[in-house]
Amino acid sequence: MATITIKENSKEAKAIIEMLRAFSFVEIHEEKKMNPKTAKSLKEAKEGKLIRAKNAKELMKKLLD
Repeated sequence: MATITIKENSKEAKAIIEMLRAFSFVEIHEEKKMNPKTAKSLKEAKEGKLIRAKNAKELMKKLLD
């Protein structure tokens, strides 16, 4: 097995990926990129920067204060 990384930021790269899709012995695993807001939120959650609340009413109070 070989791993090839192709950055899809050009027409040529996209053409190569489409060509590779035609081969039955090629498996393409694409990375899903997150938008910046989602990435920031996940990072903050991993760092423990969360708002904790017992219920929705308490959460809204904390968010609006």
